[in-house]
Amino acid sequence: MEHINLVETFSEFKEFKNIDRETMMRILEDVFRHMLIKKFGTDENFDIIVNIDKGDLEIWRRRIIVADGEIEDDNMEIAYSEAIKIEPDFEVGEEVSEAFPLINFGRREILAIRQNLQSKVQEYEKDNIYRKYKEKIGEVITGEVYQAWKKEILVLDDESIELVLPKSEQIPADFYRKGDTVRAVVSKVELRNNSPVIVLSRTSPVFLERLLESEVPEVYDGLITIRNIVRVPGERAKISVESYDDRIDPVGACVGMKGSRIHGIVRELKNENIDVINYTSNPSLYIQRALSPAKISSITIDEESKRADVYMKPDQVSLAIGKGGYNIKLAGKLTGYEIDVYRDTDVDNEDVDLDEFGDEIDQWIIDEFKNIGCDTAKSILTLGVEELVKRTDLEEETIREVIRILKSEFD
Repeated sequence: MEHINLVETFSEFKEFKNIDRETMMRILEDVFRHMLIKKFGTDENFDIIVNIDKGDLEIWRRRIIVADGEIEDDNMEIAYSEAIKIEPDFEVGEEVSEAFPLINFGRREILAIRQNLQSKVQEYEKDNIYRKYKEKIGEVITGEVYQAWKKEILVLDDESIELVLPKSEQIPADFYRKGDTVRAVVSKVELRNNSPVIVLSRTSPVFLERLLESEVPEVYDGLITIRNIVRVPGERAKISVESYDDRIDPVGACVGMKGSRIHGIVRELKNENIDVINYTSNPSLYIQRALSPAKISSITIDEESKRADVYMKPDQVSLAIGKGGYNIKLAGKLTGYEIDVYRDTDVDNEDVDLDEFGDEIDQWIIDEFKNIGCDTAKSILTLGVEELVKRTDLEEETIREVIRILKSEFD
């Protein structure tokens, strides 16, 4: 019965464990040799034959034939009278090999073998998973959501290996249920309590880089080089690219005809706005391109402090800053310069749109002026305080403060 149980154990591991034949044979042999050493003090005179395909194992013991009554070590020696029962032609001094039935192991020993075997297999699998995914860092994995929790998502790959996608590595608009398919990049592989933990990420710039490689053959083939990627996940991303082949337009190739190539990436990243720009070693031009779609009038760069003062027309300022300030923030990260934007007021008669003062004047006040037809700075300054008090529902103090802010723009 114990022999059958062990055979069933081998079969079970053969069927359900992701272990190659040679490794399984080595693990089984190591486990039994360990038990033989524990039982007899040595395993030198034992041969172990493992048949993974049949889920079976044989142990053969070699002993020297000695005269009856002269046995000193019954593990290494066998009496002549016992040897001739195996083969009548045996003589003293010869070596005899006979099967060592698994039933010779006691019940406790068999239990220990099963536990040791299970432990060794699990240890191997953990090590195998760790090494496998350590080599996959930076690769995109497609898996199925097995469990969705508040702080993280448990994902299974095609081999049912557990992967983790923390909330911090998800795009804010991501929402997953059990059974959903998820794509993410392998961010890091850690060992926690001797168990591998594979952490995925959808917010890493590397994820965007891999998506670009999959959509743009020129990037994958190395004809186009990605110089830098910066992201505010789910909001905006900027990518600088270059090509050493003059015949290739790197930006056009990445975007594709009518945006065909970039569109799939944007959809995967939950409508993240992606700007692709040509890299250049000229810092002024690089910053100008990074601030796209805004157009600049002039730029002053301090290489020592890595600062850039950018001047542009008032109607371009809001474009440069972008929604939530993401455009200017990412442009700074992409180029490596701290960028300050200033309104260019060199032209005396140039007016400024009222919305440009949104960071200094509350929106409801701006709307109140717009209701009476004043949508620029000069249209308000022309009317004066008394007229504005009559036409709007604003208090005189508020109007005077607004006029002070607007006048400072032209001083």
